[in-house]
Amino acid sequence: MLSKYLDELENSSKLIFVTGGTKSGKSEFAELLLKNFCNVTYVALSHKRQDDDNWQQKIIMHRKRRSKSWRLIETIDLLTVLKSEHGPLLIDSIGGFIMENIELENKLWLMKMDLLIKNLKNRKSLTVIVGEQVGWSLVSEYKIGNIYIERMGELQKMITKISKDNWLALNGRVIKIDDISLEIPS
Repeated sequence: MLSKYLDELENSSKLIFVTGGTKSGKSEFAELLLKNFCNVTYVALSHKRQDDDNWQQKIIMHRKRRSKSWRLIETIDLLTVLKSEHGPLLIDSIGGFIMENIELENKLWLMKMDLLIKNLKNRKSLTVIVGEQVGWSLVSEYKIGNIYIERMGELQKMITKISKDNWLALNGRVIKIDDISLEIPS
């Protein structure tokens, strides 16, 4: 089943969303979806965080898994990348976009989010986005944590609506949620 799905991606202009919790396998699955492509641009959405040893170990682990032929862009400016890159993209992870815009007032955030969705819709090449599931845990005692959780839920709903395929990673397994779910009318 998976190999047939991977074959169908070859000349696709699909938007695919892979979401899941911490250590769920979401990044590995997103990378697997693009394993047969050699001209992939991997967009790592994060600040460098050179002083964070745990973060650096995570980056090393991700680099080891990726194909050597893939191009890497480490950035916090996703909108510029979406405008300038024309081949297959793997964006890992969308939480970096939220963190870069976390201090925006809500009106400006909504404008930025709408611009992101517009740019994703306009893509002509296969785009795989990794997103963190954060709303299943405790409510944060900090305002910024709750803003992050709310914006993540809002953005992920929008990405899900425009994606051709949506996958949920749980405990090292994936479920294609389009096949077993109904959209909640808004």
